[in-house]
Amino acid sequence: MYLSIIIPAHNEERRLPPTLKAIDAFLDHQAYDCEVLVVENGSQDLTAVVTEAYAADHPRVRLLREHGRGKGLAVRHGMLAATGQFRFICDADLSMPIEELPKFLPPLAGEYDVAIGSREVPGAHRFNEPVFRHVQGRVFSGLVKRLALPGFEDTQCGFKCFCAAAATDLFAVQRFDGMSFDVEVLYIAQQRGYRIIEVPIDWYYRSESRVQPLADPLRMLSDILTIRRNWRAGRYAADPRAGA
Repeated sequence: MYLSIIIPAHNEERRLPPTLKAIDAFLDHQAYDCEVLVVENGSQDLTAVVTEAYAADHPRVRLLREHGRGKGLAVRHGMLAATGQFRFICDADLSMPIEELPKFLPPLAGEYDVAIGSREVPGAHRFNEPVFRHVQGRVFSGLVKRLALPGFEDTQCGFKCFCAAAATDLFAVQRFDGMSFDVEVLYIAQQRGYRIIEVPIDWYYRSESRVQPLADPLRMLSDILTIRRNWRAGRYAADPRAGA
């Protein structure tokens, strides 16, 4: 398998069907093999039902069930279950058009271990985003850049690609089940010397965003400090679920 697309999905019965249709139509015109893994985690709606209904007629789509809550938990489950040489995280709202995907793959991406979609580097474009949300995002990114990941402009974009070896290594030790998993994984990758690149993308603001303007930055600050302590304590040296 060349490419695995992992879609974390919590209460996504409405947004998921058009996203799967767009991804499937795009992949029909690609020369490589691909699997699409929808990881449903703790939904109270029909996310699993609509995914299974779509997968019944589209063999590259598969449903994974994760009863716990949290985007980090869902992505970890998908990354470790995937079989692709490249493993791509894709938000269910498809705020980045799927036609941008080739930017993350050879030959356009060049040599890398981790490629992160960026809305801030030269060549990126943001559409329809309210000013207050852009300012909030820059404050958020500045916090991450100063305390954890210097040199990167946009660590929180929901579109990232990992080569198989990096995905297996990083997600085997990653601990955060919630939104801070991005920073955690990238922090571990940077500390371990993986090659990380930022990929400029076109990105469209979706009003259904679940970011909490006040609570999320405070939670992120606390999580960043925990991530740094975990690294110093050697807690990312082995799989924590193996009793390390």
